[in-house]
Amino acid sequence: MLRILLVEDEENIRETVKLNFEMEDYEVVTAADGRTALKHAAEQHFDVMVVDVMLPEVNGFQVVEQIRLSDRETPIIFLTAKDQAQDRIEGLKKGADDYLTKPFVFEELHLRVRRLIERTSKSPLVKPDLFEFGNNKVNFATYEATGNQGDFTLTKKEAMLLKLLTDREGEVVSRQQILQSVWGYDVYPSTRTIDNFILSFRKYFEAEPKSPKHFLSVRGVGYKFSSGK
Repeated sequence: MLRILLVEDEENIRETVKLNFEMEDYEVVTAADGRTALKHAAEQHFDVMVVDVMLPEVNGFQVVEQIRLSDRETPIIFLTAKDQAQDRIEGLKKGADDYLTKPFVFEELHLRVRRLIERTSKSPLVKPDLFEFGNNKVNFATYEATGNQGDFTLTKKEAMLLKLLTDREGEVVSRQQILQSVWGYDVYPSTRTIDNFILSFRKYFEAEPKSPKHFLSVRGVGYKFSSGK
């Protein structure tokens, strides 16, 4: 039985969509807020996720962005009343595979979900999530990396932070954004922890750690990644 994570704060819509999917023989797990959605996504396997944008506590864009730091494979579709072009673009940039606006017809949602699942299941082999910059290589699927000191393995948090920065190449990512995306929304470490991670990245990947070209500090705000291209 295929499993769906349905994230929707409006009870009537949530229960109606859940019932319709169950009638199509799906197993549906629901969440009414972003924090619960992240908990479910971290603890369970799903074949597809249907996510609203305007959610309590943690919005849908933030939910998908955080999920994508550790899960690049599960198909995700936004189901939302936010119907402006810039909203759709933002949703796809955060990592969603599809975007459907409300009001909607269930048959269309079901068709989109089914096609996403079929497309994913037909992939013969998921390619390693490789990223290269300078003389460095990182495999975000296995956490294996090659840097100044040869081959080594990143921790999960290191890989998530590195993925966040590289996905936003050229953008300044604030310490607050890093804490929310990498460490979640329950317990934050101190901002000094982030600084220590960046120091480690410079040691791993910079030819001259004291004169970094890839991991740049933005005083009073956060950090910015540059591939050096």
